[in-house]
Amino acid sequence: MTESNFIHIPLLPLRGLIVFPGMIIHLDVGRDKSIQSLEKAMMNDQKIFLAAQKESAIDEPEVEDIHTIGTVAKVNQMLKLPNGTMRVLVEGENRAKIESFINKEKQFFVEVKVLKDRHSNKQEEEALKRTLLEQFENYSRISKKITKETLASVVDIEDPAHFSDVIASHITLKMSDKQDVLETTNVKKRLQKLLDIISDEQEVLELERKIGQRVKKSMEETQKEYYLREQMKAIQKELGDKDGRTLEIAELYEKIEQKNLPARIQELVVKELTRYERVPQSSAESSVIRNYIDWILALPWHEETEDNLNVLRAEKILNEDHYGLEKVKERVLEYLAVQQLTNSLKGPILCLVGPPGVGKTSLARSIARSIDRNFVRISLGGVRDEAEIRGHRRTYVGAMPGRIIQGMKKAKTINPVFLLDEIDKMANDFRGDPSSAMLEVLDPEQNNTFSDHYLEETYDLSNVLFIATANNLQTIPRPLLDRMEIISISGYTEQEKLHIAKDHLLPKQMEENGLTKGYLQVREDALLKLIRLYTREAGVRGLERELASLCRKAAKLIVSGEKQRVIVTDKKLETIVGKPRFRYGLMEQEDQIGAATGLAYTQAGGDILSIEVSLAKGKGRLTLTGKLGDVMKESAQAAFSYIRSRADELNIDPSFHENYDIHIHVPEGATPKDGPSAGITMATALVSALTNRAVKKEVGMTGEITLRGRVLPIGGLKEKSLSAHRAGITTIIIPVENKKDLDDIPESVREQLTFIPVSHLDQVLQIALLEGNNESK
Repeated sequence: MTESNFIHIPLLPLRGLIVFPGMIIHLDVGRDKSIQSLEKAMMNDQKIFLAAQKESAIDEPEVEDIHTIGTVAKVNQMLKLPNGTMRVLVEGENRAKIESFINKEKQFFVEVKVLKDRHSNKQEEEALKRTLLEQFENYSRISKKITKETLASVVDIEDPAHFSDVIASHITLKMSDKQDVLETTNVKKRLQKLLDIISDEQEVLELERKIGQRVKKSMEETQKEYYLREQMKAIQKELGDKDGRTLEIAELYEKIEQKNLPARIQELVVKELTRYERVPQSSAESSVIRNYIDWILALPWHEETEDNLNVLRAEKILNEDHYGLEKVKERVLEYLAVQQLTNSLKGPILCLVGPPGVGKTSLARSIARSIDRNFVRISLGGVRDEAEIRGHRRTYVGAMPGRIIQGMKKAKTINPVFLLDEIDKMANDFRGDPSSAMLEVLDPEQNNTFSDHYLEETYDLSNVLFIATANNLQTIPRPLLDRMEIISISGYTEQEKLHIAKDHLLPKQMEENGLTKGYLQVREDALLKLIRLYTREAGVRGLERELASLCRKAAKLIVSGEKQRVIVTDKKLETIVGKPRFRYGLMEQEDQIGAATGLAYTQAGGDILSIEVSLAKGKGRLTLTGKLGDVMKESAQAAFSYIRSRADELNIDPSFHENYDIHIHVPEGATPKDGPSAGITMATALVSALTNRAVKKEVGMTGEITLRGRVLPIGGLKEKSLSAHRAGITTIIIPVENKKDLDDIPESVREQLTFIPVSHLDQVLQIALLEGNNESK
């Protein structure tokens, strides 16, 4: 490098571009500092220093962001464009190096030193020049970017230094390589570098050409399609077409990768997506395949929530949400305890059976909340088609999975609490038997490979906690019933309803109707009256409606200004909500002949049943009235036959059945009644009428009778006992085998009742009948 004079000159930083000496090029200049530098250059000798930025992304470069070696150039033309930028034509003259920055505020102004080319061996330079020219000619043939005119102009250049700069300006180089060539002042080294670069570039171009030819020869129809689709995708992307099918398919591929599907499912869905690419969009099959892919991607395959196995927390939540229902709560807590110990228990399949309104559905929701699982519910009421459970086959437009898979999609996890509501309301017809399809769902040994016709692949349901609800077990097929753990919810007692109304229903309805304790107070005696005289149900749904009505009427009184505060007592209740809708049985006021008090169990809970017997002269005809069912009629016949067979021991005329017509009546004839538990009551009323002995008014009874007078066990003792307590009865005769059920009766009720277990009708008569006139009819 030889010394030369220093030059003061404006600097123009270039982004992504290097100008070599002898190179003529147009530049668009838009930055304020750069425009100032140009204007400064035009005012002087039109000379400007062009240096490349180290990082082209920098918008406001500092001193350290600019290469120190660049090119001194002359501005031949300058044109101001409408958008405010300047278009200039520059011609590179000499290499130069920045020695110092004189000004860098409004524009860059630098002191540079011109660098002259250094020559060594002229013969070597000439040899390198010829070799480089030959390589450049080969390069121009392969790349097809060099025009014939450019090639002809390069051939005529004699000076090796100028020749190397022209070659460098025409071949494709990385910015770092171009800067390296610019900084090399030794002509021989510069030629050698360019020779190495152009040789490497030729090898790359030759390899690309060979690969292109090989691909062209071996490309099959599918590869051709793929290539065209990629081109289409690129075109759509450039045009901003976001609705193109290619983009849609690309997004689906991305979703499949992100979903982390099981290997067999991923293979299946990729195969379907490949089909989707080939099928025309207008085809009906296209929408079927797309729906199928969407279903596969929407289903949970690995996602699950972590169970909160804190038994005490779960117990607290269940008690907050529901009063009573101890057996169900205990079973759920048992499940949690075992899960906590083993951490591998399969989800149990519980079936909550009970009348409407007892809280079966809301209990399932509380179970989900207590263990922090997602909750999903499907209703099976009225389902007649097997495809509703197993799904439709993908042979037509509109096919979809069954309700189980639909529920799993809503759940979004593989371990939800899944409620199968109204499982006893399923039916079957010519479309199949849905209850049979449920067998696989509800079998813990099979449901890890549940098969849905739509998916055509097995799906694991073993982590799901299934809870079914039913009103009546009689309509559930035996094989299906066998797969479930039955938990009976018989209904709420009066005391339980009172707690539920006070702690849950009334606060809820007051909040919904905009009332506070300052506006409305409902006394406990009023709630009890509302339960007894305005509702007749096992659950609390009707009670909630009555409380809602009470709140609305109270709101009206307050808003109209009639009352500032409403206090509801049992005496005021009728004036607010109207006349009572129902009555409940009360014990007789005096001991009666031919009338016995039985205890009945209904869907609405327990009640007392007064059975009356009258005798009239006749020919022994037995009449039964009161809308009795077949079982109850047979109980009356059995009692009648037993009394005939034991007439002598009971001090009854053996020929009574020939001389008297007997009429047995059960009041409330509009209400259907059935069941065997009125057997001993009917027998007691008959003996009372035939022996003229009164039945004790404080005694109630329940039990089935046989022809030999044995007393058989019955069900619903808890509800029957509560109805007896409500009616004022103090002594209850029960079958001896029902002693085990006394623990179910609330202690407060049990303490006020006397339970007498019996095994034979003679014991019943001895307890229930008063000593009196024993003359037979």
